[in-house]
Amino acid sequence: MAFAEVRQYQPGDDIRSIDWRVTARRQSPHTKLYEEERERPVLLLCDLSPSLFFASIGAYKQVRSAQLAGILSWLALWSGDQVGGIVFNGRELTVQRPARRKKSVLQLLDTLAKLQKKPEAIKTADLQESSLTANLDTALREARRVAHTGSRIFVLSDFLSISTETSRLLGALARHNSVSALRIADPLELHLPESGRFAVASEEGPVWFDAGNPQFQKAWHEKVERHENELAECFRTSGIVPATVMTSDEPAVILQSQLGPRGRIG
Repeated sequence: MAFAEVRQYQPGDDIRSIDWRVTARRQSPHTKLYEEERERPVLLLCDLSPSLFFASIGAYKQVRSAQLAGILSWLALWSGDQVGGIVFNGRELTVQRPARRKKSVLQLLDTLAKLQKKPEAIKTADLQESSLTANLDTALREARRVAHTGSRIFVLSDFLSISTETSRLLGALARHNSVSALRIADPLELHLPESGRFAVASEEGPVWFDAGNPQFQKAWHEKVERHENELAECFRTSGIVPATVMTSDEPAVILQSQLGPRGRIG
């Protein structure tokens, strides 16, 4: 049994559980409550696809995704839970079943480091050949196969590659598990500056755009609005409330909203 909380004494409570220090301080009887400790599988779906190799501020989205996965994996292990992960980068997908061992966390961190590859290291032909086996939808299908009922699942992605199937896959996963979506985004993806010329790296080299061009601004806003609406509908129909992590954010601070008492994964 693990300590849960202290509350005011109620008739029927075991007097042996009275917290005498709190009782003396508050001048009314208070008792300690305990809960049964249970191992729970925690599964981390970590997206390291080429679209996450981007940032206009802070750290690359890939880096934030890996940092979030690393923090969550250690928290889960320290809470006595099993830790596993599905890591994918557009070309490769690695599945690690949950286990309660430090070695499992270290293995997951090693996989995160190995699959963080620069876009130029992932050939276009490889992406086309593997797009059906290493994307978000495939990771969600793998999660349904690997996850035991009652698992705690975190999906770490920028969700730029959602499809018509993503909502159904998320909803099916959430029916028997507790699922959280941590969306990783960059400010430049959502809001363009009103003016200025900017360069964005691509496979063909730098791509320059003029933020002050009205036609470009209009096309950009329409595309962003369309994707935002599709993503909102995806989360709504799947019943999942997402949290957003910006590239400028500190992952540890953002994760506090996802944690329960004493820093445990909620």
